[in-house]
Amino acid sequence: MKFISSILILLLLSLNLYSQENISIEDIPKKKYTTKKLESGSIKLDGIPDEAEWDQVQWGGGDFLGYRPFEGKEPSYQTKFKIIYDEKYLYVGYRCYDAEPDSIVQRMSRRDEFPGDWVEINIDSYHDLRSAFSFTISASGVRGDEFISNNGNNWDGSWNPIWQAKTNIDEEGWTAEIKIPLSQLRFGKNPDKVWGFQVQRILFRNQERSTWQRIPQSSGVWVSGFGELHGLEHVKPQKQIELAPYTVAKTERGPAEAGNPFKTGKSSNITAGIDGKVAVTSDMILDFTINPDFGQVEADPSQVRIDGFQNFFQERRPFFVESRNIFEYDLTGSAAGGDYDSDLLFYSRRIGGSPHSYPSLGSNEYADVPQNTSILGAAKFSGKSKNGWSIGLLESVTQEEVATIVGEGTERTEIVEPQTNYFVSRVQKDINGGETVIGGILTAVNRKGNLGDLLHDDAFSGGIDLLHYWKERTYYIKGSAIFSHVRGSEEKILNTQRSFEHLFQRPNSDRLSVDPTRTSLTGTGGTIRVGKSGGQGKGDKGRVFNFDTGVTYRSPELELNDIGFMQTANEINHFTWMGLRYPKSFGKFRAARLNYNHFVKWDFDGKLLFQLFNVNAHATFLNNWSIGSGLNWNTYDVSNNALRGGMSLRRPSGIGQWGYINTDQRKKVQFFMNGNYFIGSKSVIKFMGLNGTVSAQPIDAMSLSISAGYNTSYRKQDQYVGQVSFAEQTRTIVSSVSQNTWRYTFRLNYNITPDLTLQYYGQPFITRPEYSNYAYVSDPLNKSYDDRFYQFSSDQISEVDGEFRVDENRDGKIDYTFGNPNFNFMQFRSNLVARWEYIAGSELYLVWSQGSTPDTGDYMNQGLNENLFDNLFGQQANNIFLVKLTYRFLK
Repeated sequence: MKFISSILILLLLSLNLYSQENISIEDIPKKKYTTKKLESGSIKLDGIPDEAEWDQVQWGGGDFLGYRPFEGKEPSYQTKFKIIYDEKYLYVGYRCYDAEPDSIVQRMSRRDEFPGDWVEINIDSYHDLRSAFSFTISASGVRGDEFISNNGNNWDGSWNPIWQAKTNIDEEGWTAEIKIPLSQLRFGKNPDKVWGFQVQRILFRNQERSTWQRIPQSSGVWVSGFGELHGLEHVKPQKQIELAPYTVAKTERGPAEAGNPFKTGKSSNITAGIDGKVAVTSDMILDFTINPDFGQVEADPSQVRIDGFQNFFQERRPFFVESRNIFEYDLTGSAAGGDYDSDLLFYSRRIGGSPHSYPSLGSNEYADVPQNTSILGAAKFSGKSKNGWSIGLLESVTQEEVATIVGEGTERTEIVEPQTNYFVSRVQKDINGGETVIGGILTAVNRKGNLGDLLHDDAFSGGIDLLHYWKERTYYIKGSAIFSHVRGSEEKILNTQRSFEHLFQRPNSDRLSVDPTRTSLTGTGGTIRVGKSGGQGKGDKGRVFNFDTGVTYRSPELELNDIGFMQTANEINHFTWMGLRYPKSFGKFRAARLNYNHFVKWDFDGKLLFQLFNVNAHATFLNNWSIGSGLNWNTYDVSNNALRGGMSLRRPSGIGQWGYINTDQRKKVQFFMNGNYFIGSKSVIKFMGLNGTVSAQPIDAMSLSISAGYNTSYRKQDQYVGQVSFAEQTRTIVSSVSQNTWRYTFRLNYNITPDLTLQYYGQPFITRPEYSNYAYVSDPLNKSYDDRFYQFSSDQISEVDGEFRVDENRDGKIDYTFGNPNFNFMQFRSNLVARWEYIAGSELYLVWSQGSTPDTGDYMNQGLNENLFDNLFGQQANNIFLVKLTYRFLK
């Protein structure tokens, strides 16, 4: 950390040394390019724009300017482009000059990873100044595509249109041709159109980005700063119809279990389904899937939490990933920070997840339980009208899942997940060219059938939101208000009131109380924030000051987890962020950032829960190494959740630091390392984490990386263990805990061609929490840490056969017992995927998935890594071999 601190001091001392030009975006004229319709002939897509048909239009560009690192300066090499169109396609030709063709970096990767040298066009065909379609082609021929929204603040790489591209290297540099079906773009029916567009290029070996239309980095905008494409006369929206039936053949091999008819060690099946896309109007698309299969999707990383909070997993399934930005409705926004920043009204991983129930088994009974809930079908209707309305509708139905239980001469079934319908609707309206945006969202979950007291019968949520910019989109105010309403039997709503997210039974709350007669629960939430996200750079280095501050709340009754994601309710959070950005090169730096944050949290009783201050700094050097470091000072911390319905618990204040260093990504071998630590007052809490990654690109067609992460934590006494009854009182049992975790990640990517790739992902993982020094909570809010707990002495507690027996009053009789909470969790997950896009939009997948989660409870005394490699790879794993073939019909 001393090295990083020294660099940060050097950065601060360098801030006034070098001068570059500053300019406001309003002072920059909009460039224009005029295209023409291809009346005859055709474009042969070979990467060389030399056909006579290209001569119908003039070269654009040749006057690109640097965007990063030397904004507004002449780039090392210029770029030109041509744009032409016919009835069905838009064609773009590029000439990327380079006096050293042998130095052009032609790295390859899977789609959307943007390797080596590349050039791209962003097209605002709606011309709404907020959204655009991006098409990127690398010098090696790898395609990338993204949907840009929120004026460049959101780039969604999940959008995968069908288009073609070719490239060529010659003595002047490299050239490219791309062919975009007009059916993949969205635009209105007006006869003479004007589209916004931007062309940008990366010269990889210099890490240099240049653009056709200058947009200052300090402006805080992107799409609204585009140049204009003219000459689009009588371009008709295309009727898009795409059907992609698929079939999947799968065989599974794994360890057999003696006597279990459902674990014979092998199984096979064949399934089929269909995906589709239909243009209902020129700017509205219907996507649908029937009996989807996601066997080619990379496995989730292993995660284990012992604090009671949910794990959050990223969505990876293609149907739900594509166009997800339309349905996003985060309750706070990224500047807020903390766990509550991940709260969402719609979390698509709720659809098709693991069943919520598991059957109770008797002796000599075995169960066949589905691992995931089957999605019968799903459909999305989305798009944007010419008058600024964005619309998104999603509907999905999952089937009732049944477990089959077999015993000695008996067989029965038990429902483990009811049939469920999920619905989401999202609308937004741009006003005054996107200067003001209003919107709303509604969600619904309706279940058919009964699953005891586990799940609500119905769940609804909704919200309205407003975003307004002023002063050249420099300042903004943003607000949202949401509600939730869940219904069910008295037992179901009682469970909700007592659940980890709500804890109405907490005895020190003046406002909360459990009502066992309720059959519904209605809650609210909201956020109001103001900030500055752009502006003209100041001083010699283009210094920009930005800020974001606001308040967000979740009422105690708010419940979103049927279709959304919510860590906890009953909170009022204030957040403030202020930052200085130095986007222009100065001294030894390409760019730099300095930030300040603070967070304060209360509950609805008005009690202060949390207070934290943070400062951090980041810098990228001229040699493309980057570093960053931050300091956290947690001055106050009270948790309403730590004791799972017991009293609120005061936790120690403390201080922590984090930092990272990243080497030059242009090199064949790169290193990344980060670390963090936190020390509570009087060292009653300690946490340290170290992570390192080595990445290598031995040849242009291959990349590989190896990562290792180690986390260790210690809590002296306040780790929750359980609750017991004694002398007509509830005892909350706590302990010390020491948890150690190792995670290794291996990745390999090999491109045989841009459309034929091989990818491997593997992750061994082990975590071991070890509990000791058992106690019960006596005075959880006492200022003295040790006075919050009563620790059992050796004559009060003993362990027999994995059970702790407590004689609290020392009368020689057992007063209560609780189980030994120590455990090992070990898991290995891997995927090997060969993907071939044999024709545009049609794919063949060959997949080998391997997984193992062995029972390692008997190896607590073994070293952590010794335990991992001896046991994880010493047992037979579960192997799945899958072949998936899709064929896309286009009209």
